[in-house]
Amino acid sequence: MITSTSNQRVKELSQIQKKSKIRSREGIFIAEGIRMVRETPHERLVGLYFSESFEKKYGKEVLDVISGGDLKVREQIRKKTEILSDAVFSYVSDTKTPQGVLAVVHQMEYTLGQMTEGAIPHLMILDNLQDPGNLGTIFRTAEAAGVTGIIMSRDCVDIYNPKTIRSTMGALYRMPFVYVEDLRETIHTLKEKNIKSYAAHLDGKNTYDKEDYRQGTAFLIGNEGNGLREEIAQCADTWIRIPMCGQVESLNAAVAATVLMFEVSRQRRG
Repeated sequence: MITSTSNQRVKELSQIQKKSKIRSREGIFIAEGIRMVRETPHERLVGLYFSESFEKKYGKEVLDVISGGDLKVREQIRKKTEILSDAVFSYVSDTKTPQGVLAVVHQMEYTLGQMTEGAIPHLMILDNLQDPGNLGTIFRTAEAAGVTGIIMSRDCVDIYNPKTIRSTMGALYRMPFVYVEDLRETIHTLKEKNIKSYAAHLDGKNTYDKEDYRQGTAFLIGNEGNGLREEIAQCADTWIRIPMCGQVESLNAAVAATVLMFEVSRQRRG
């Protein structure tokens, strides 16, 4: 059991939690909490850490869940498991009230081609989204709505931010995504694949529910405070709007994305 915060492994865990550059360089991230750890694919697991009190109460159960009951896999995971004193675990945790379990996980790797081949593409394109909770919620909702992939500008919040990871509620492991350097070029590539792009915009020509999304579809969602950048909005095939009552001018980015994603789901079910 590790009992000191000056331990090298503990220092490394703390840095992975705090610094996106280190996560990117090492190709790993930390998933914290019972639900996220239980949903971690065992083949992506780098290391598993229990607090002393958690290990005594839930350790065997968590090992069984991650291994899927496979004794050989369970033994492999057990060998990757470290116990931290409760105080040390609190030191490396990103939450105020740690659940006592975290995993170091290999990052996912996807390509644009994986998102546009096979099923009829249903894509979300996010421009400079900054709120970790919004991004995580979009991932979780996207899985529920049948989205085939999420494309993000390079300046979007890091998907491996601890707060974002928790907000995905496990969808991070199942929803394909890519960061791209040039959204305009990517939107042009999608057009060549007959995927129509729609910008959620206050000046939209039609309300969102008047369009046909039964073919390849991509929605453009902008920054929480400023909306879509003009040069990105201009790339869209069509601008659409979500009608609202009262004096509300716009919706939260995740809420707007949810409305649009489930409209596609509704149309394709019909």
